[in-house]
Amino acid sequence: MTPGAERTDESAIRIGALVPLTRPGWVEAGRHLLAGFGLAVRDVNESGGIGGKPLELVVRDTAADSQRAAAAVDELDRLGVAALAGEYHSVVARAAAARADALGLPFLCSSAVLDALTGQPTDWVARLAPAQSHGWRIYADFLLGAGHSRIAVAAQPSVYWASGTRILRDHLVPRGGTVIELDMGALAPEAVNDALVDNRATALLLLVGHPEPVASIVKSVRRDPRLAGLLIGAPAGQPEFAEWAALLGEDGAGIPFLRYRPERLGPLGARVETTLRERLAAAPSFVAFEGYDTIAVLADALRSSGADRARIAGSWPRIAVDGTRGPIRFTRTPGIGVWQWAWPPVQVVDRDPADPDRLRLLRAG
Repeated sequence: MTPGAERTDESAIRIGALVPLTRPGWVEAGRHLLAGFGLAVRDVNESGGIGGKPLELVVRDTAADSQRAAAAVDELDRLGVAALAGEYHSVVARAAAARADALGLPFLCSSAVLDALTGQPTDWVARLAPAQSHGWRIYADFLLGAGHSRIAVAAQPSVYWASGTRILRDHLVPRGGTVIELDMGALAPEAVNDALVDNRATALLLLVGHPEPVASIVKSVRRDPRLAGLLIGAPAGQPEFAEWAALLGEDGAGIPFLRYRPERLGPLGARVETTLRERLAAAPSFVAFEGYDTIAVLADALRSSGADRARIAGSWPRIAVDGTRGPIRFTRTPGIGVWQWAWPPVQVVDRDPADPDRLRLLRAG
């Protein structure tokens, strides 16, 4: 279904879907998330729907805009959706979660990792993606294990990037690491190189927007002979997407990133991967699997609770779903104010410079 289009089947159970489908949102991530949603809805409906009623998505484009997302939640609430699914961008998801909590509308967050997804504990929101602190600590351990103790962070002003920087510093410094902050609100990409040399950094982490300034920074660093041995990292996961390879070519290989899937998929995951690959005409990212698992969880909640919003929200702790990436259960996790799958599988991987289509597993957690 195209964003904004509505069906008139009054018997359908509706789920509101929040996805970035236009710039400045990450459109490719939005496409993968929506592909996962769509395939799972098809599977649910082909197996009889929810008590004989079809499941239907009502899609809204957030375009990485928090105010637009909050307005979409209000609209979807008025349309009578049973629950919300999505979003990819953490800051946008936080705005959606706050509005859903205020309205009493169940929201299963698919991809956003910001620890403080809500300002206060709530029973209305659950999350599939791991908290940023969990995944990024695994990434920090990978850096230390690879021998990197002087780590530069090129960051733009953002709640998400600031949170990532803090997590890295809090984990690395007590273990002998040094975190050097490069303010990309003040530095031009070409000035990054001199700062890396002056600070004797052995690794540079890109906590910046895509496609710019990330592409300019990578190209500049790759072409500087003084930085030939420097590790470039992108913990937020940008290199998994085909757009990264198309933008950077060989320069984009050998850059470790986080993704949330196991090394080997089970039968369900393998089947879903094959179908998603056909739908996307590309290898499905972990975001596509998050989309499928989101609908699988909501379908389970709807089967046990009907379309009653309060009963859906009350079902989070009782859900037991075999997802594409393993068994999904929700718990209360210290420091996390929402019901959390603790934890999805976490990998640190990179694209093999000798074969950029092949991903190399560097660490699992």
